[in-house]
Amino acid sequence: MAITLNRCEFGPVSIQLPASKSISNRALIINALSGAGVMPQNVSDCDDTFVMVRALTQQSDVIDIMAAGTAMRFLTAYLSVTEGERIITGTERMQHRPIAILVDALRQLGAEITYEKEEGFPPLRIKGKRLQGGHISLAGNVSSQYISAMLMIGPTLEKGLTLTLTGGIVSRPYIDMTLSIMREFGAKATFEGDTISVEPTGYTAIPYYIENDWSASSYWFEMVALTPGSEMRLPGLFEKSLQGDQGVKEIFDKLGVEATFECEGAAAPVLVLRHTGRVVERLDIDMLRVPDLAQTVVVTCAMLNMPFRITGLQSLKIKETDRITALRTELKKLGYLISEADDSILYWDGERCEPQPGASIDTYEDHRMAMSFAPCCQTLGSIVINHPEVVSKSYPGFWGEFDSVHSS
Repeated sequence: MAITLNRCEFGPVSIQLPASKSISNRALIINALSGAGVMPQNVSDCDDTFVMVRALTQQSDVIDIMAAGTAMRFLTAYLSVTEGERIITGTERMQHRPIAILVDALRQLGAEITYEKEEGFPPLRIKGKRLQGGHISLAGNVSSQYISAMLMIGPTLEKGLTLTLTGGIVSRPYIDMTLSIMREFGAKATFEGDTISVEPTGYTAIPYYIENDWSASSYWFEMVALTPGSEMRLPGLFEKSLQGDQGVKEIFDKLGVEATFECEGAAAPVLVLRHTGRVVERLDIDMLRVPDLAQTVVVTCAMLNMPFRITGLQSLKIKETDRITALRTELKKLGYLISEADDSILYWDGERCEPQPGASIDTYEDHRMAMSFAPCCQTLGSIVINHPEVVSKSYPGFWGEFDSVHSS
């Protein structure tokens, strides 16, 4: 299956964003550990959150999280402290995404987890029980989701949890998000230096509302950046947000997009994006704190013919696909020769090659590949995206919103 997207001109248009997947999945786990009898409000309708809700409500002996990496990691920790024996599995790609760091950490706390197939990878068999807790070390430079998974079960451990992070810390805003939501549910936790301490307080059930997704907004920032004279309105985003990806505003300010919150009558403030055309000559940026924005930023820079050097991308290798390789492969089809270094840096000095005739963009079962390349039609005139359905992982309504822009 493929979709062809064509260039369009559009005036002011309002976009419906999904609820934050990152907040939804954390709130669901913490809400379940609190013993709350009701779900949080405005839960994301994406695939990743759907499988989380299903796992938490159906209590099946075999839990299939499909391609949801967040659900795999968070549920592995959750099931370790929840009575019962279950197997957690996923797609073929998921069964080749490493999870040994998290499993080893949970085993240090006494968790009973065994590998059903290949050592170090799902599927996992987990015998849940009450764990003692204590002090352990965990690599902080691989995936913040391992850290968040451990932190969320911390208040339920008899001795609480003291977590020392080694080797630097990637995606710090996601750890801060996890701790903020935990505290809203009554947890007591401190983060000083490289050590996080969580007291054994348990959680308190509370009503909880989930804000819209700043990560999803990035594709509309890109659309505006590539469309002179354009304007978009994005309701439902919080100006004081838990999401680190609100940093998209500062990044795209350098790529020609002004973003301001404006009040519209008695309604909540709406984020308004306007194309300014004021761009830097070259983008040099560390995206260690916001790796989920990397694909959008790389593709936007290429479409603007803007040289760049982006560091802090080490977590991209273990995402839904190897995003560093995928970006280089697909942009080469369009005539852009992107280079990499140290498995964590992407850079481009303007080197071009002959575009591949009739090229179509492969998405590698990765929602962000599809959505970050979609706005390229504004520069190239048209673009073909293979397997566009992958957007359901985080933003099921994306193509409908894209159509609404074209018809505005």
